[in-house]
Amino acid sequence: MPDAASRVLIAADKFKGSLTAVQVAERVTAGLRRVVPGLAVESLPVADGGEGTVDAAVASGFERREVRVAGPLGREVTAAFALHGDTAVVEMAEASGLQRLPPGVRAPLTASTYGSGELLRAALDAGARVLVFGVGGSASTDGGAGMLSALGARFLDAEGEPVPPGGGGLAALARADLSGLDPRLASVELVLASDVDNPLTGPTGAPAVYGPQKGASPDDVRALDAALRHCATVLERAVGPRAAEYAASPGAGAAGGIGYGALLLGARFRPGIEVMLDVLGFAPALERASLVITGEGALDAQTLHGKAPAGVAAAARAAGKEVVAVCGRLELTPEALARTGIHRAYPLTEVEPDVARCIAQAGPLLERVAERIAREHLS
Repeated sequence: MPDAASRVLIAADKFKGSLTAVQVAERVTAGLRRVVPGLAVESLPVADGGEGTVDAAVASGFERREVRVAGPLGREVTAAFALHGDTAVVEMAEASGLQRLPPGVRAPLTASTYGSGELLRAALDAGARVLVFGVGGSASTDGGAGMLSALGARFLDAEGEPVPPGGGGLAALARADLSGLDPRLASVELVLASDVDNPLTGPTGAPAVYGPQKGASPDDVRALDAALRHCATVLERAVGPRAAEYAASPGAGAAGGIGYGALLLGARFRPGIEVMLDVLGFAPALERASLVITGEGALDAQTLHGKAPAGVAAAARAAGKEVVAVCGRLELTPEALARTGIHRAYPLTEVEPDVARCIAQAGPLLERVAERIAREHLS
């Protein structure tokens, strides 16, 4: 076990609805140092490409840039991307996420990713040559058509008019023209960062799997699936057989199919947490650490499929480092945790069984959990 002279690396994701990744690191640090004063702690807030990805990049030293773009329903919102040198981290949820809809509103057929394309264009304008495009939490299921439109593509109906925004509007698509895409896209590296490997359509596609959480009824899901299949067919006439190949590729169904649009732009698909660990400089931080603390709001079955704590633990295990996790709620067995490389998990519910209180008092409870970790692993 590491002793009091050790260096602890905190590489945790957000506790959704309670604490940002930065706040998680601050609270854990406070608890650790209450038991081991002067303990060397390095914080590296992480994200898997979804909500919080830009914040994690900014916390690691990237510059936050804000621009006005279209939200999912067309109203302007202020969205941010992160820039460091010629690398930009762009989070589609900043422009086109569910949180950008008015409270209680869902628009599965009409929400658009146009603002995400505007955000990518703003990153190009800022001089980015490497675009890390984190996708997740989308309000839309438009196959990335809105994003492509903002970047210069045209999606036209039989009368030569632009089709209505959103996945539902693609049912009227007669012709797609990608010749007007921003020429700068041809000379940049575009990385599609996501923890989702679904294809575009079908029983495991974007409408069937993720449409319901965006408010899609069973009829909406069928309509969206048909519209996206139709869109891929029209695009095949425009750009050739690669349009069909991309539709079946892992990641095409990410974030309502925006992954498909990114693949059409030449993006390389990689698991989001792997990309972000590279971008955030995780490897050198890991080398300096004796103990790694990771975590997220809930450690459950989803954690095992590419979420941030699993990615952190896998990298740490490969480097021979001990890993423990903090979480609000724990739903994994010790055996499942061990398979990920996590030695032990410390849920807030062990301190406060009432889930509502855990959410409301997550900060102080996390400090108490961190004190316990310090006593058990650093004393």
